[in-house]
Amino acid sequence: MNAIGYLLVIYASCYGWQKNWRVEMKRNGLTLAIVACVLSSLAAASHAASEQVNIGYQKANIFALLKYRGTLDAAFKKEGIAVRWVEFPAGPQMLEGLNVGSIDLAATGDAPPAFAQAAKADLVYLGHSPANPKTEAIVVPSSSAIQSVKDLKGKRVALNKGSDVNYLLIAALEEAGLTYKDITPIYLPPADARAAFQKGAVDAWVIWDPYLAEVEASTGARQVRNAEGLVPHYTFYLASRKFADSQPDRAKKVLNELSDLSRWANEHQDEAAAILAQSTGLDKAIWRITLTRLPYGAERMSDSVFSQQQALADTFTRVKLLPLKVDIRSAIWSADKK
Repeated sequence: MNAIGYLLVIYASCYGWQKNWRVEMKRNGLTLAIVACVLSSLAAASHAASEQVNIGYQKANIFALLKYRGTLDAAFKKEGIAVRWVEFPAGPQMLEGLNVGSIDLAATGDAPPAFAQAAKADLVYLGHSPANPKTEAIVVPSSSAIQSVKDLKGKRVALNKGSDVNYLLIAALEEAGLTYKDITPIYLPPADARAAFQKGAVDAWVIWDPYLAEVEASTGARQVRNAEGLVPHYTFYLASRKFADSQPDRAKKVLNELSDLSRWANEHQDEAAAILAQSTGLDKAIWRITLTRLPYGAERMSDSVFSQQQALADTFTRVKLLPLKVDIRSAIWSADKK
């Protein structure tokens, strides 16, 4: 409801509550009765809005699993709090939603929050998953002559710009003695990159699960290098600073539910795969492969993880994908400050 709508509601409620408002207006301008009514109405509206937690999710991430299981909704319902789930196509759009206040919480990979911080988004890091470097890789067609990262020199490599795999590609090239300028990056979202890869329009593709598992299973794509020993690859649990600082107990409850869900998913991979297959439309078998190399979990932030995330941001700044230096620790949650 817009501001005019709220004023009309307040006017109507005050008119019904105080029949002599005209007399009071003539006597004192804006009477204490009207002021009290306005404040009461605004307080009620504010209270109603606060009894809802808004969570952004993507079809393939842990919040989708949490949504479909319904355990968080049930936990909050006991407290009279509703959960509103808002679907986004990718992490950057989700964090823009976080920044403008349409959602309170989100989960993304490593790169999107660094880019959001560069754009001055007022977010905080609530926690992170275990590192999962096996879930992203550089792949080539099974018949490709490319056998190592060094062989990518002069080649066309598809990837999602500014994504977690962008960081993997930079790190892999530098490990092999190459630079980002030694390849031709072809920036495509996963669906378009998948089509270009299959048609032979690109020489290699840098991609994450479950798309990685799907292209391996469907085409026999071969991994040239995954992120093991190069970059950690986390999922980060993020919140708007306003939400995290004003409602820390609710933020902690979400982290606790993510931790409980993670234990369940790690121990019941077949059931988790069925839920995620329903969410994404990908075969359950693809999700079974993905979950064997995707450990779920929810831990609070540490100095080590902040340092790893700072290294990612500094790398993107160095290769000029980020226009400025980002201070990752400026997004520390007040509950974690020592």
